[in-house]
This record gives sequence, C-alpha cells and structure tokens, in this order.
Amino acid sequence: MTRRTRIFIGILLIYTAGIAFLLYRVVSDIDPRYRESAEESLVETSQLMASLVEQDVIAGAINTARLEPLFRSVYTREFSAQIYNLHKSRVELRVYVTDRTGRVMFDSLGRHLGNDYSQWSDVKRTLGGLYGARTSRDVDGDPRTSVMYVGAPIRWNDEIVGVVSVGKPVQSFGQFVEDARVRTIWVGVGSALALLLLTLIVSVWLVRPFGLIRDYWTWVRAQNRVGSLSLSRMARRAVDAVRTGFGEMRDALTGRNYVADYVQTFTHEVKSPLSAIRGAAELLQEPQMPHDQRERFLKNIERETQRIQEIVDRMMELTALETRRALDRTEPVALGPLIEDIAASAQPAASRRGIRLIVNIREPARVEGDAFLLRRAISNLLDNALDFSPPDSEVLLTLETTSRLARVNVRDHGPGIPDYAQDKVFQKFYSLARPHSQKKSTGLGLAFVKEIATLHRGRVDLGNATRGGAVATLTLPLLSAHHRPNIRPNH
Repeated sequence: MTRRTRIFIGILLIYTAGIAFLLYRVVSDIDPRYRESAEESLVETSQLMASLVEQDVIAGAINTARLEPLFRSVYTREFSAQIYNLHKSRVELRVYVTDRTGRVMFDSLGRHLGNDYSQWSDVKRTLGGLYGARTSRDVDGDPRTSVMYVGAPIRWNDEIVGVVSVGKPVQSFGQFVEDARVRTIWVGVGSALALLLLTLIVSVWLVRPFGLIRDYWTWVRAQNRVGSLSLSRMARRAVDAVRTGFGEMRDALTGRNYVADYVQTFTHEVKSPLSAIRGAAELLQEPQMPHDQRERFLKNIERETQRIQEIVDRMMELTALETRRALDRTEPVALGPLIEDIAASAQPAASRRGIRLIVNIREPARVEGDAFLLRRAISNLLDNALDFSPPDSEVLLTLETTSRLARVNVRDHGPGIPDYAQDKVFQKFYSLARPHSQKKSTGLGLAFVKEIATLHRGRVDLGNATRGGAVATLTLPLLSAHHRPNIRPNH
C-alpha cells in the first residue's frame, strides 16, 4: 500500500468518524428533547387539574366526585386526529389524586385506589413544596410501558392538602422520536456520501494524467529487467504515451486554477444550506421547543439536504458533458416534433400559473445530434422562461431556419435580464431569483445548455427582447439532405 493510499484512507476514516460522531450526538439528543417537551406540557396540565380539584376542597377535605364522570366521558369519547404520521383516536392521559398523606383518593384508570404513593417522587416532592416528577414502567422490564408523571399541589388556605399527578405514556410520542431519528440519519448520511463522492471524482480526475507517466516508467523498468529494451522501442513507447496522455495532462496542469475556482464556487453554494442544516440541528437541542417547531426544523434540514443533492447531481452531469470532446453517437433529429413534445410535457406546469404556451413551427428542420441532450437543452430554456414569466402571460416557442442553420427561440414576458447579469448568465452557479418564489436555482442549467450546444457545433444566446422580457436562442447547424450522420460506436 502506497503512502498516498494510506493518507487517503486515514483522511477517509477521520471524515467518517467525524460524521458518525456528529450524527450520534444529534440522534442521541432527540429523545431527551422530546421528553422535555412532553414534560413541559404535563406541568401545565397538572396545574390546570390542581386548580379544578381545588374548587371542590371543603375545610381541607378533597372531593373527587366531579372527576369520575369527567374521565369516564373522556375515555369513551370518539375522535380521529391525524398528527403527521401518527393517527390518534383515544385519550391516553391519566390522572390520580392523593391526600396529604400520599394515599390515592382517585385514579382515572381505577387501578390504584387506596394505594400509598407517599414515597413516589412526584407525590413526595410535591407534598414537600418542591417540583415533583417521575417516569415509571407499568410492566417491569418493558421500557415500552414507561409513563411520565408530573405532580401539582392541591392547596387550601395556602396549605398543601393533596397532590394531583398527571401521566402520559412515553409510547404516545415515541413514534415522533423514531421518525426524527430516521430523518436525521438519512439527511446526515446522504449529505456525507454526496460530498465524499464529489471529492473522489475530483481526486481521480486530477491524479489520472500523472498515472499515465507512472505506467510508462513502470514499463521501462520492466523492459530493463528482462533485457529486451531498445532505444527505438523506448522512443515509440514514449511517443505513444505522450500522444495518449498529452490531452489529459494539459487539462490537468492548465486547469488547476479552473478546478480551484470550481471547488471554491461549489463550497460557497453549499455553505448556505449547510449553515441552515447546522442551525436547525442546534435549535433542535432546545429543551422547551414545541413539537410543531421541531417538525418545521426537521423539514428545513430535509429541504436543504435535497438542495445540496440537486447541486451535486447537476454538477456531475455538467462535468460528464465537459469531459466529452465529441458526441459518441449521433442521429438525424427532427426538431419540430421534438419541440412539440417538450411543449406538451411543460403544458401542465404552465397551466397551473395561467401561462399560455404557444408553439410556432415555421419550417421543418433536421439536425445531427443526440436527441436526449437536445431535449434537455430546450427543456431547460423553456423551464427558465416559465419560471420568470408572470401569471396570465405567454411564452412563445418558435422554430425557424436559414439556409444552413436552425434556430429555436424561447420568448417570455418576464422582467428580463438586469444589466449587471448580462455577462454572467452562463457562468456556473450564477442564478437570479425567480419573481414568483424569490428562490434561486442551482445556477447550472444554462451552463448545461451551453455545453450541449458546443457538442452539437452550435451556440446558445440569452438576451432581452425588444418589447420586454427575455429571449433565448439555440442555434444548430442544419443536416443537409445528402449528408449521412457519422455514427461512432461506444467503447
């Protein structure tokens, strides 16, 4: 194992350990935070029940006659509540009342009447004027039967004459805890794998050209050992190695600044969602956070992770295009039917915002290329036009030809392109906020279209239209009637 490999494996182990430790801390902290939230609600409920019981205290004697029909009615009450993934149809809250000696006078479940609870923490501490709470199991050895209790004092003339203790089974909110754990783990693992995959791709791309030289010198040493090396063979091998590896070496050596800029820009783009994920994870550790806010922060983590995943996916597609010097396989592509099919697919999205999508095929046109990539390019331009179009406007998709060229125009009636963005729209990660949502895209769509146009010996332009709005033009060379496409097999 080489030193470089050992260093790489060491860094990978440190990275994995760091991510695992972070996930462990976040996941292990979820259950205590949910318990604290539930306990806070029980505190308020117990105080409410204590105030209710105090209404019937006469000369220091507690009367629980009102509670029995109340809880009998509550437990038989029928309802249906869908709380996110949890369906609730019955009340699980339980209440018991003790006198000043700790003996149970009322039990909503009817199981422990007359029992001495004076040594239970919630009763003992509350009778002593302190905050009393406990968690006990209905069945010994089964943590799924745990119940949280919180006590509140019953007072008469500023004297504590009894305790009301309100309990809630832990299992009632256990599903929320489990869902939060699963979501957090998937978010953390997904983000870590995405960043690790990107790092591996960049590393292999940079190291490959130098590996060709290393392979050549390995071959030279092998020839020396067997005594079969000659100057002519060595020269021919060198020429072959240089011819094969020169393009990759040139790209690697001259493109270092490009790669550094690429990574720096990518880092800047993922910094915002990562900060949002970190902030939400820190807020989830707040002990008094309500349940609905916890759900909202978990959804924020999931949304920002999806944004990182989208950036990584688009970067991988764009990188794959940039490394291709020519199309591997081409075929005649009829642009008219292709445009009509793209417009039909986009029609539902346009209709939802009241946008009229108009297709105008002035002349049939055929080009040589990859139908899948051309569809992606035109779809990206059309999606951009729809994103920047106001409601109740129209988007015009036209196909026109000259003697040698086919032009696909996508015209919208949106705000147009600001002057400061005119020379930046095709830069990677540059994006303008959509008028209707004020959100930005990944900023890779137009760069993707530009690469596709270059592979098809064409070009793409984006500018402001004469009467407002923007117009994007994809220009491609027409396929002549006598030309046969050159189909190259994949290797």
